[in-house]
Amino acid sequence: MHDIVDHDWPSVRTHIVEGLYGQLEAIPVELPDLATVVAQHPSGAVTTKLAWEALMPEDFERLVFNLLTSTPSYENVTWDMRTNAPDRGRDIAAYRVTEDPLSGIQRRRVAVQCKHWLSKSVGPNDIASEVASIKLWDNPPVDVLIIGTSGRFTMDAVSWIEKHNSKREHPAIEQWPESHLESLLAQRPNLVAEFNLRPE
Repeated sequence: MHDIVDHDWPSVRTHIVEGLYGQLEAIPVELPDLATVVAQHPSGAVTTKLAWEALMPEDFERLVFNLLTSTPSYENVTWDMRTNAPDRGRDIAAYRVTEDPLSGIQRRRVAVQCKHWLSKSVGPNDIASEVASIKLWDNPPVDVLIIGTSGRFTMDAVSWIEKHNSKREHPAIEQWPESHLESLLAQRPNLVAEFNLRPE
């Protein structure tokens, strides 16, 4: 094995290395000492696939609600509608606060539509329906519509959103697919634990 590694016999090495490790085994990493890594104080979250199937639709809405209420840049977060109610395009409402040293504080009204879909992707018709519903809201108007899903968006839905946003039409639309939510939750392990989202 040392000869194969040291002399790099390409015709043999690949097959031997493939046979050394199973599909679920950790990949070996060249690292002199873990103490060296720890001493560098690495930062950042590591995203992992979460057990979305552990949630009911109401749990998913509560998770998103808790995510917003635990984020300082969101104010007056409300979750007024019952799950699956005819809610005119929103499950959660809030104000997103941004501060600029020159222009001061700005508050934008945000509506969040939660879709706990495990086997279906969000399509363009779903997006169009949400945008039409959001326009039925009373004043003040919604500035940003967030569509959060435990699934994904179809390519046509992504194209629909990009065209809509490029025209600067209201509301602006943000996509929060499972990968985005997993990235956000990687920085909030308390919510992952609270909702039992860690895969077994």
